[in-house]
Amino acid sequence: MFESIANIFKVNDLRKRVAFTFFIMFVYRLGGHIPTPGINVNLLQQWFSQNSGTLLGYLDIFSGGNFRRLTIFALGIMPYITAAIILELMTVVWPYLEKLQKEGDLGRRKITQYTRYLTIVLSIFQSLGIAFTLQKNTYNGAGFVIHPGWGFILMTVLTLTTGSAFVMWLGEQITDRGVGNGMSLIIFAGIVVGLPAAIGQLATMVQTSSWGALTVPGMILLLILMLAVVVFIVFVERSERRIPVQYAKRVVGRKLLGGQSTHLPIRVNSGGVMPVIFAASILTFPQTMAMLPAISNSKVFGPMFAAMAYGRPLYTLIYCVSIIFFAYFYVSIIFNPVEVADNMRKYGGFVPGIRPGRHTSEFINTILTRITLVGALYLVIVSLVPQFLIAGSQLNHLPGFLGDWFATFPTWFLNGLNVNFYFGGTSLLIVVGVAMDTAQQVEAQLIMRHYEGFTARSARIRGRRSSWS
Repeated sequence: MFESIANIFKVNDLRKRVAFTFFIMFVYRLGGHIPTPGINVNLLQQWFSQNSGTLLGYLDIFSGGNFRRLTIFALGIMPYITAAIILELMTVVWPYLEKLQKEGDLGRRKITQYTRYLTIVLSIFQSLGIAFTLQKNTYNGAGFVIHPGWGFILMTVLTLTTGSAFVMWLGEQITDRGVGNGMSLIIFAGIVVGLPAAIGQLATMVQTSSWGALTVPGMILLLILMLAVVVFIVFVERSERRIPVQYAKRVVGRKLLGGQSTHLPIRVNSGGVMPVIFAASILTFPQTMAMLPAISNSKVFGPMFAAMAYGRPLYTLIYCVSIIFFAYFYVSIIFNPVEVADNMRKYGGFVPGIRPGRHTSEFINTILTRITLVGALYLVIVSLVPQFLIAGSQLNHLPGFLGDWFATFPTWFLNGLNVNFYFGGTSLLIVVGVAMDTAQQVEAQLIMRHYEGFTARSARIRGRRSSWS
C-alpha cells in the first residue's frame, strides 16, 4: 500500500488531481467555520444537542456539522441532489428533457445548467423556511436571532443560497479536475469529520454509565454490531452476479479472433449510495414545509406533516419505498440491457443457451431486476439500523388501536437508544462506498500508467459501474 501511495506522487497529472481534491476539501471545511450573520450560535448548538435524534440531527451529519452551527454551508449539497432528482424524474414525462438527454454532451450540459438553476430556487425556499423558523422560535427564554426582522431574513436567504451554490461549484470542480465524484466526496467529508465527536460521545456515555449496569455490555454489543455492519457492507458492495459470455471465432484480415469465454458482471448494488441519498433528499422537502408557520399551524397540513416526522411509521414507509424506487430508477439510467445485448451481438458474443438480440436483452433484464431488488432490500436494512438506534420504531404513533397496542412495548424499542448516528448503516455505507470508488479511480489511473494499484491483481477493487473483464 505504501508503495502504491508513493506511485501516486510519481505521476504528475495524478499528483495534481489529488492535491487539487485536498485543496477543495480544505476550502469546504474552512467555509464550515463561518457562521451566518445574526445567529446566536451557542444557543443553536444547545438546541441541536437536545434534538440530535430528529431529522435535523440527520441533516447535520451530512452537512458536516454546518447545519448545527448554521454556517454559510449549512444547506450543503442536498438542494443540488434534490434538483437533480426532480429533473431526472421530469425526463420521463417531459419530451424536451428526454430529447436533451439523447443529444450527448451538449444535452447533458444543458440539463446540468437547469439543475443549477433549480438548485438556487430550492436553496432560496429552504433558507426562507429556516429563517422564519429561527425568528419565530426561542429556547430557554432566549431567541436564536439577535436582531429579528426582514433584514435578518434577507441576509439569511442570501448567505445560505450563495453558500449552497458555492458548495455545488466545489463539487463540480472536484469531479472535473480532481479525483472521484465531487458531490459524494463532499458528503463523505461531512460524515468523516464528525467521527471523533461520535467516539467522544460514546466514551462519555461509558464514563457516566448512561445505561446503568448495562452500559459496558451494551457498548460491547454496539461495537460488535458496528463491525458486523461494516463487514456486511463491504461484502455486498463487492458482490456481483456474473453472466457467462462466449465469443465466436471470426476472421479479421489475416487474424483469427474470438473464441474466448468471459463474463458480464452485474453488481448486487449497482446504484451504490445514490438511492439512499436521493430518498433522504426527497424527505427533506416535507420537513422544510413543516418549518413554515402557515403549514405547521394548519389544521389540515399540520397533522399530515407531523406524521412524516423523522422516525415515525409514515416516514419510515416512504423512506423504504423511495430507496427501492430510486434503486431501480438509478440502475435504469446507468445500465441498458438492450444496448449491452446489441454490443455483444455486434462483436460476436452470446450467452450460452440464449439466442442473441432480444432474447439476450430480456435475459439480462430479468437478472438485473431480481438482483436490483436484493440490492434495494440491502439498502433498506442498512438504512434502518441508524434510525432505530436514534429514534426507535415509534410504532406507538400508529393511528387507532394499533398505536395503543404498541404503546405497551419497551421504551428502547419505541424511542430508540439515543446512540449517535455516525456509526449507523447509512453513514458507513456512504463512507465505505465512496472510499472504494475513489480508490478504484486512483487505481485505474495507476494501472493505466503501468503502476501497481492498491490491491493485488486477483483482488482489484471493483467500481460502481459494471464493465467487461
